[in-house]
Amino acid sequence: MDDLTIRRDASQPGPLAPEALAALVTSRLCHDLVSPLGAIGNGLELLMMSGDFAAGATSPEFALITESVEAARARLRCFRMAFGHASTDQRISLSELSALLSDVERTGRLRLRAEAEGDLPRREARLIMLALMCLETAMPWGGGVLVCRGASGWRLVAEASRTKRDPALWSWLDGSAPSRSEPGPSEVHFALLAGFAGREGRVLAWELDETGGEISF
Repeated sequence: MDDLTIRRDASQPGPLAPEALAALVTSRLCHDLVSPLGAIGNGLELLMMSGDFAAGATSPEFALITESVEAARARLRCFRMAFGHASTDQRISLSELSALLSDVERTGRLRLRAEAEGDLPRREARLIMLALMCLETAMPWGGGVLVCRGASGWRLVAEASRTKRDPALWSWLDGSAPSRSEPGPSEVHFALLAGFAGREGRVLAWELDETGGEISF
């Protein structure tokens, strides 16, 4: 080797995987956005308590602003869990998971129900949120999803009057397609679900038909 060759110390960590780097970026963005959104929400509450603003607080314009801020905060909480960083020792309670599912209901068209006991690792919650986003993509007209935990792992069982099927997109979850097209920004959760599940040694299984589907891990 000549003197210009760059040598890597074997004891130094290698580059981060793309999904891990994306998770860190998402955590940073969500962290920086939580505070200003919270400040706007607090400001709206103070306006509602102000006697000088009593009439305005009941106006449809003010209601629209309030609902929009709460929807943005709910969506941000979902993004933080689905796309953000999760360490191996972090856990969340079932009540926290239920609150996240309520956020998904509030900002989308899915009706959600959870059947589980005890807490769970944050990394499992991340997989659940990403899987929900995949089912949401397949059910743009709405539907219901049961999130349940059994002896073999988690199952997300969906029912709808009709679904939007895209086999090439869903092939990201099991690598069944020899050449998978790059997902668009609104479909990136498929690639991330596959990436995070693979890093944690989780085997994803899925099925999708005209009136529903299922994702399990």
